[in-house]
Amino acid sequence: MKNQGNSMQSQNPMSQAQQSLDHVHNAVSMAESHPTGQMIEQAENSIEKAERSVAQMHPSNNPGAVQLAQEELQQEKDALNALQNKQ
Repeated sequence: MKNQGNSMQSQNPMSQAQQSLDHVHNAVSMAESHPTGQMIEQAENSIEKAERSVAQMHPSNNPGAVQLAQEELQQEKDALNALQNKQ
């Protein structure tokens, strides 16, 4: 019987990156709705995790997916920066 382990460990880098990007989107949206220091910090932490996940994607497997993930991450970073500049 195969050891299931942690579900995050069994995911490939591409699915981990997508999950991280989903978390970033949710965290940035929450920070935009409730721009408290805590919400902004959570969004920043999510962005850092997503950056690591996207960096682990292998461009040779699917270069289009890597580029799309990088662009999505940049959009979320830009949205958070715009929010921080308003304060």
